[in-house]
Amino acid sequence: MSQTIVITGANRGIGYHMARLWKERGNQVIAVCRSPATQEGREDLHDLGIRVLEGYDVSKDQDVAALKKELGDTPVDVLYNNAGMMENETLDDLNLDTMRQQFEVNTLGPLRVTHALLDNMREGSRVGLMTSRMGSIEDNDSGGRYGYRVSKAGLNAAGKSLAVDLKDRGIPVAILHPGFVKTDMTGNNGDITAEQAAHRLVQRMDELNLDNTGTFWHSDGSVLPW
Repeated sequence: MSQTIVITGANRGIGYHMARLWKERGNQVIAVCRSPATQEGREDLHDLGIRVLEGYDVSKDQDVAALKKELGDTPVDVLYNNAGMMENETLDDLNLDTMRQQFEVNTLGPLRVTHALLDNMREGSRVGLMTSRMGSIEDNDSGGRYGYRVSKAGLNAAGKSLAVDLKDRGIPVAILHPGFVKTDMTGNNGDITAEQAAHRLVQRMDELNLDNTGTFWHSDGSVLPW
């Protein structure tokens, strides 16, 4: 049965491959992008039959309000909040401006989009949040990356609250770490490709239900510590 999938940050990396995979499975995919979705060296999202909505920044209230208006009453079966960013603050170079920017994109962005599209979702819809194990407090044994760690820990907390608050509506929430993935964000270092991560993450979303809602997962299916 075809579903309608909305995915943010779908113009590159893992988001691009998730959008493509969901489309190949026969779904209606709406790819939300801040930047143009056309990039050299790969098949264009438009050419794949994916509806692309460009110019929407999840860190801006007005952009998310405009996204809601454009979608209208389109039913959303899966909302996957993928858009994110990472900077590299250290204790010796604590850039509070980039920390604030990451909080707006990584923490408030997914919450902002999910809240805006609540009326588009119904019982049985599912929400995915792309987090990171770097947001785990227990797992932090290397320090640094202040903005990214803080913003992802905040997203984890927001995701847990969403899971609690949306359970009575029949909408489960997954809090997902993709793994160490070869993308622009990691300088193309990693253990798996973006395409491999996409397959894993889509599988986790397939398995999401009201019994496991609010779980903090690695894309390989293991549960991560908070």
